[in-house]
Amino acid sequence: MYRKIIVAVALGGIEKGEKILRKAASLLDAGGEIIALNVIEDIPTYVAVELPANMVEDAMQDSRDQLETLVATTGIAATVEIRNGPPAKAIISTAESHGADLIIVASHVPDFSNYFIGATADRVVRHAKCSVLVDRQKI
Repeated sequence: MYRKIIVAVALGGIEKGEKILRKAASLLDAGGEIIALNVIEDIPTYVAVELPANMVEDAMQDSRDQLETLVATTGIAATVEIRNGPPAKAIISTAESHGADLIIVASHVPDFSNYFIGATADRVVRHAKCSVLVDRQKI
């Protein structure tokens, strides 16, 4: 069905990441590609000055390690990519730069501030130029 799928994985809910990675594999065309993506949010400058200089680099390496472990555990062939910045913007940018035709993102059951779907998922749905599958997650 799809030839290039971005699977946005939040490492705080790695079990959700496994579920959406398997969903992506079931929707992938033969010869297609899955890109497992994690986004490290930027740290505000006023906070960053109090943190160790290499904290962002360490967080990116830790994310890469966790995502590579997830991919290896599932046995699904996927390229691992780590980006930093605002999550929705980074997810959309990754999809555009890779020419993806589907983004899969998990969404928790929201509170009143983002009632219909999670804030990141909501932004991705509204601004992505390709199809988006939102996998609803129960907390």
